This record gives sequence, C-alpha cells and structure tokens, in this order.
Amino acid sequence: MKPKGRTKFFSVLLGILFVAMGLAAFSQLLFLGRIDDPGSDSRWKDDKEARLLRIGLVKPEVLNWSPRIILLHKFLSAEECDYLIAIAGPRLAKSTVVDTSTGKARHGIESKVRTSTGMFLSNYDRRYPMIQAIERRIAVYSMIPVENGELLQVLRYEPNQYYKPHHDYFSDQFNLKRGGQRVATVLMYLSDVEEGGETIFPSVGDGECECGGELRKGLCVKPRKGDAILFWSAALDGNVDSNSLHGGCSVLRGEKWSATKWLRQSRFS
Repeated sequence: MKPKGRTKFFSVLLGILFVAMGLAAFSQLLFLGRIDDPGSDSRWKDDKEARLLRIGLVKPEVLNWSPRIILLHKFLSAEECDYLIAIAGPRLAKSTVVDTSTGKARHGIESKVRTSTGMFLSNYDRRYPMIQAIERRIAVYSMIPVENGELLQVLRYEPNQYYKPHHDYFSDQFNLKRGGQRVATVLMYLSDVEEGGETIFPSVGDGECECGGELRKGLCVKPRKGDAILFWSAALDGNVDSNSLHGGCSVLRGEKWSATKWLRQSRFS
C-alpha cells in the first residue's frame, strides 16, 4: 500500500473508532439516565428489592474518611419523610438526656444540651411495611444487620432549638448491656430547613462552615429532605472515635425534622 493510501486508511480507521467511542459513551449516558429513574426501566420496575433499596436513586458521597462520614442523597422518598412526620407528630415530647450513672433517661429535667422535641417508634410501629423498608435500606447501606438497630427516633427542632456537639457512643456500662457499643449512626432529614439547622462535625477538617448563622471550625451538612448522613462512632480498629463528635446547629427559620437510627455491635434488646 502506498504511503498516501496508508494515511487515508488510518484516517478512516481513526474516524470509525471515534464514532464508535462516541456511540458507546452516548449509550452509557442513556443507561445511567434510565437508572436514575427506575420506573423507566422494566428491569427495576419488576425488581421489588431494587425499588425498596432505591437503587439508582440513592447517591452516596464520601465527605470524610476518618471518621467515616457518607452523605446519602435521596435516601428517603418524599412520601417516607411525610409518613414519619405524620406518625411522630402527635406523640412528640420534650427530648430527654441520659443519666450516665444509671444509663436511664432523666425525665422532667430541662436540658441545656438538646432543646428539641421527639419520640421513639415502638416495636409495634416496626410492623408497618414502610418502616420495615426504611430499616432494611439502613441495614444494606450500613452493612449492619437490622436486629442491631435501636428503635427509630424522630425529632423536631423549632427556631432557636439545637443539639450541642456530643458523641453517640456510650461512656457508661449500663447501656452496653443491650447490644454493646454504638458503632454507627444514620441521621435522616425529613424536611428542608429555611435557615440554620446544619449538622456539624467540629473535629473534622481544618476549614470553617456556617452553623446556625455563625462560622465555626469543622464540617457542616445542610439538611435536605430525603438525604441522610451515615457516620461511624467506631474507628476501623473497633475503638470509639472521639472525632465523631457532632451536633445540631440552631434552627434560624422554619422547622427541622429528622429521624435517627443508632446501630450497635450486636443484637439490640
């Protein structure tokens, strides 16, 4: 083949390759688009487990590796958020603190640490299909069995209410008897917040973030309805991680609704 002919041949071949690569990339985008909307793909439509787990809708974003903090975008549907608010609303009571000498809630004591109202779902509530679906999803994304989870807690923060930085792991021996130490937490946002209400991790990073209208050191996460934060109170060596310190910044405008699931080392009883 003459040099001129070879040049033309390779030019045509490269053109074909570029076209093929473009078509492949376009096909991938179409496929990813279908995954983002499971209802448009019959494979997801007929897969109950995939729909229950919101495969393709939940978008994990790693915010930090030590401690491990993962933001799960669109973890809950709008219907699930509204459902939890509806069943919790009539049963809200002033949030309590735990007496570390007994491991029990201290009722009737005004707390300067947490100023929200809240409630715990009961074992009876866990029979409802929507609650079971949420707990199943938590177990899959955290890789911790459903039976290791405590009862789901729903909280409401109104303007000027907050939860000061604290650890979710226990420092007393009483609570360890019911499934061991808390190793991870899933914090789900059930509503948007007009202003404030961020979740702050004061010991994470060297930067500053806005927390209840103030700049503070640490990492802040803005509440968005349906999103969830999965973070670990235990380090990879199994010991508690003091850098998992976190808090709820003051709500400035609107209301903040959230649901929390604490996960233990073993079966919670």
